[in-house]
Amino acid sequence: MTETSTVSTTRFDRGFELLRTVGGPAAERFVDGLADIAPDLARLTVEFGYGDIYSRPGLTLPQRQLINVGALTALGTAAPQLRFHIDGALNVGVTPAEIVETIIHMSVYAGIPAALNGLTVAKAAFADRPDAENPIVLAEMSPEETLAQRYDRGLDALNRIDGEAGHQVVASLADIAPDMARYIIEFAFADVYSRPVLDLATRELITIAACTAMGTAAPQLRVHLHGFLNVGGTRTEAVEAITQMAGYAGFPAALNGIAAAREVFAARDAEADSE
Repeated sequence: MTETSTVSTTRFDRGFELLRTVGGPAAERFVDGLADIAPDLARLTVEFGYGDIYSRPGLTLPQRQLINVGALTALGTAAPQLRFHIDGALNVGVTPAEIVETIIHMSVYAGIPAALNGLTVAKAAFADRPDAENPIVLAEMSPEETLAQRYDRGLDALNRIDGEAGHQVVASLADIAPDMARYIIEFAFADVYSRPVLDLATRELITIAACTAMGTAAPQLRVHLHGFLNVGGTRTEAVEAITQMAGYAGFPAALNGIAAAREVFAARDAEADSE
């Protein structure tokens, strides 16, 4: 066996072991399903997606599955793959409630129709897993909360998560669409970000993956890279999430995401040096 084929075999074996960990019996079906038309695509997917990417340090398998669920929900074009990764998330210990919260979170970034379609896929996955726990988690709502209090609660969350970058977004809307700024604060931050189950770092990591995958939200990606670091995320985790999107949204999307990360990291370094 040549050195090249040995490397390829090692990558495939390492990748297929991870694919089986995530996909269970579906891993075999995936490879077999391409045998009659594109067996090399199956091999490349296993070697690159799992042998190269999933085997990297920096993110846990549950983290990798949650960002896939978020990104595929946001893309809205890959229901079979979303189903595979919802099943995979369950296989590596992610709870149904965490999956549902990830999809709800995408209503902010990809729209409510995308979230509804994602929940349809999740519902079918849970139905085939009778041992899955009830995914319903209700946020605590205060019937006495006024509109002003809801706004203040959202503004407090915006301050804690996105800081100055978030305020710049709100300020930029003041002269043209102040109600849009208010909706961002009230819906995105008071209603969605304050929900239970997912911590803020996880929400921001999923947002980074989704904004990278969609490829149409570079300014928002930069805001949420800042936000992720503000709530305890690391640069390594951010880069890993963006890198993973090369397999799900393509290299151009991932390269653009890395460019945004470079800009954010440089800005934070410059700010730290000036203090």
